[in-house]
Amino acid sequence: MADTCGQVLLGSGLTVLSHPLMYIKVLVQVGHEPLRPSIGRNLFGRQVYQLPGLFAYAKHIIKIDGKAGLFNGLAPRLCAGTIGTLVHSRILQRCQDAGKYEVSGTSQKAEEGSLQHVVNETTKEMIARSCATIVTHPFHVITLRCMVQFIGRETKYSGVFDSIVTVYKNEGVLGFFAGLIPRLLGDVLSLWICNMLAHLINTYAIDDSMSHTGEIKNCSQAVTGFFASMLTYPFVLVSNLMAVNDCGLAGGLPPYASTYPTWVDCWRHLSLEVGCCLQNNATQKQDPWLSVSKYSKLVNDYG
Repeated sequence: MADTCGQVLLGSGLTVLSHPLMYIKVLVQVGHEPLRPSIGRNLFGRQVYQLPGLFAYAKHIIKIDGKAGLFNGLAPRLCAGTIGTLVHSRILQRCQDAGKYEVSGTSQKAEEGSLQHVVNETTKEMIARSCATIVTHPFHVITLRCMVQFIGRETKYSGVFDSIVTVYKNEGVLGFFAGLIPRLLGDVLSLWICNMLAHLINTYAIDDSMSHTGEIKNCSQAVTGFFASMLTYPFVLVSNLMAVNDCGLAGGLPPYASTYPTWVDCWRHLSLEVGCCLQNNATQKQDPWLSVSKYSKLVNDYG
């Protein structure tokens, strides 16, 4: 219990510190471009148009809403983090206890570090994460909508309880789970890719006789986690877009944003846009500002 409380406190502190960055990231994901690109230089020294950085977006938000505006949606996100940590810890503990009970009834136990052990532990973690994601997704939806209403200067989602009533009145129970499926798929795929890649690297690329083996294995876990998050980022993007899709806010309605019947339609639309953008920029000489606009849309769609 003490460990869980410590995780909650640490997670809440990190959430508060990182919230402005997530706020800006969400606005970029939904295509909010309040500032024009500027001329800069890339790694090769060539002049290119660059989108404004995080600090420029932060200054823009502060100019409109003040410093407190950087923390829109913080309350429901803190609720999601706290409840998610508690649910994850409780479910994972039950899975561990169930695993010990099954092992005590048999003579075989998967050797630590073996593929079977990794599969067993990953399965338990997957169950715990999935349960926590499902339980906390309503707060995640409210968090995103509190952020996106900055675009249309709305105040439809002003608090946790008021937002719950608003979602229920307008969309019913299903409104709380908008974008849940791609988010679950992304979490599960990211977890399995990370753990399987880390197992392969630790087993076949790292020799136990090497010095600092433990640190190297921890580093490989972090690297594979970053790589897995990059591969599954499209699921995160689609989930966030579907959470605000056709919800009554200007940022989720035409003409500002397209509406999608399902998350699969959203995925297909984004894939077509990215493919067309890359093809046109590679085969045609276009007006610089037109190229910048397409590149900006590409960055906003895929981070």
